[in-house]
Amino acid sequence: MFIVDSTGLAIFFCVLTMLGWGSWANTQKLAGKDNWPFPLYYWDYAFGVFALSILMMVTFGMTGTSGMSSFVNLSQASSGPLVRAFLSGLVFNVSNILLVVAIDAAGMSVAFPVGVGLALVIGTVTSYVQSPRGSGGLLFAGVGLVVCAMLLSAVAYSRLPQKGNRSWFRGVIFAVIAGCLMGFFYPVLSGSISPGFGTGRILTGYLTPYTALPLFGAGLLISNLAVNTIFMRTGGLTYADYFRGTPKLHSLGFLGGVIWMLALSLNIIASGLAGPAVSYALGQGATLVAAVWGVFIWQEFKDAPRGTGKFVAAMFIAYTLGLSLIGMAAL
Repeated sequence: MFIVDSTGLAIFFCVLTMLGWGSWANTQKLAGKDNWPFPLYYWDYAFGVFALSILMMVTFGMTGTSGMSSFVNLSQASSGPLVRAFLSGLVFNVSNILLVVAIDAAGMSVAFPVGVGLALVIGTVTSYVQSPRGSGGLLFAGVGLVVCAMLLSAVAYSRLPQKGNRSWFRGVIFAVIAGCLMGFFYPVLSGSISPGFGTGRILTGYLTPYTALPLFGAGLLISNLAVNTIFMRTGGLTYADYFRGTPKLHSLGFLGGVIWMLALSLNIIASGLAGPAVSYALGQGATLVAAVWGVFIWQEFKDAPRGTGKFVAAMFIAYTLGLSLIGMAAL
């Protein structure tokens, strides 16, 4: 199997994770321009996630002489790691959909900082306790700056004119639940993977990243049958509506899933050297990438009042400093 053997490459993979996690939602925005509802988009997203996980298993998981090939690893895996990898996909799927509901109810100004902020703190702390690697002081200082950046983002978004009637209390509840679940999916997933896989050593019963990822994808896809069906019915949508979608709309959702899953794959691979806590925290810098898309490409602040720019600028500075400290924690 392929493993990362240099810190520089591990950090580079984490940067690619940021770009992927911060950019995949652009495909949903493009689909939304054609009034393609998110629950219908999300089916193709789930298919893309699963397809990319299988591709990683039969390519990178079968490449090289280190560790253990994918199918050999599956044949010796214990039930515990198999179940944890599958459950991590289910947990992420529920949290991701709930976060979208929270954003719809309360807006980005509340839902995104609360949800992603909680996920960052919980995921980083839990991963570090599980596998303490890197400088804890630099790591948590960086996390603190990222949280400050999220708060600045909330202040900036709160200055935007409100559109429609949104229930902030309902949105906060959904965001808290989503953030808690999203924060735990990564430690659950990394807990199914052999702690020494970065050196090519696979403990008996544990998984390699390339066998854990398809189980994650399967958990996401299978849980979608229940979770996303509920949201479809709530929105008055049917499976017939899904099959009426154009090839362009279906390809956008599939591409979004492929981009997100490729980012997760690179992040997990990098964690073998950088450590799960550093790898995850750097990956969650995707919020900065998403902010760049929102500010400069989608122009989400074009209707903001004078003075909002200083909060946006401070947000970018805090994110940049925070991510720099997290990167230094791995050195």
